[in-house]
Amino acid sequence: MSELDLDKRLKEIMEHPSYRLAFRDLDYLGREDLRPLRLELELLKPEMLLEEKGIKSTICVFGGTQIIPQSEADEKMAQAKTAIKNNPDDAIAKRDMIRAENYAENVRYYNECREFAKIVSEYAKANNMPGEFVIKTGGGPGIMEAGNRGAYDAEMPSIGLNIILPFEQTPNAYVTPGLCFQFNYFAIRKMHFLLRAEALICFPGGFGTLDELFTALTLRQTTRSQEIPIILYGSEYWKQVINFQFLADQGVISDEHLDLIDFTDTPQETLDLIVDYHAKLDATKQ
Repeated sequence: MSELDLDKRLKEIMEHPSYRLAFRDLDYLGREDLRPLRLELELLKPEMLLEEKGIKSTICVFGGTQIIPQSEADEKMAQAKTAIKNNPDDAIAKRDMIRAENYAENVRYYNECREFAKIVSEYAKANNMPGEFVIKTGGGPGIMEAGNRGAYDAEMPSIGLNIILPFEQTPNAYVTPGLCFQFNYFAIRKMHFLLRAEALICFPGGFGTLDELFTALTLRQTTRSQEIPIILYGSEYWKQVINFQFLADQGVISDEHLDLIDFTDTPQETLDLIVDYHAKLDATKQ
């Protein structure tokens, strides 16, 4: 083999994927049979960084991406009015008007979530609780943005747990830099929501919010997670979405399981419930 051929062969050897360092070979790490390793890494990275940042406990805020601030609701209303003016008998335009009216009505949940996150963060600051009661959201738009924004208003840190999706995957700008994490696996992300959680508050939302709510309820029902209050904010909304009493009446859950859920309708009421819950829990441990 000539010297030129040897050089060509050496180049081929060194450029082949097999020669890459394993931890730098993204094609290798993305193989299906390495999923267990990716799951472990996705669990460890946020855990290690949160510990380094001194995050001891969190208040988890869930809710819909379509619970939007006033400016966005106004824009949707203007679009709906234009559409129905141009096509007054169009069924889709009529439907969009109904939804626009609900967007406008639900703006209050965005504002109240923002206020809740603000007063929680201020409570932690006033009571000298560094790293405690840190607001944690999914890091996206809607209620998640409101939660991070409230902590930002209080000049306190907040966490965002983003997930790779075909939509809504960009983090909101109010998450604290260095405390925003991106996940590929829903299961690991949900685990991180509950790790360090001192309370879980569900504002109005859709399938994703329901998924997170029932995961937490199942873990509490089976005593597989720490004792925390699970709070449904907006009693009128939630009592129409889910008839928990019907589940108990049918015998598919026990009456005592209804005690796992609390309903609140104001930010201050929600904070007071969390503080009282943990004061009573601490008293029982003494």
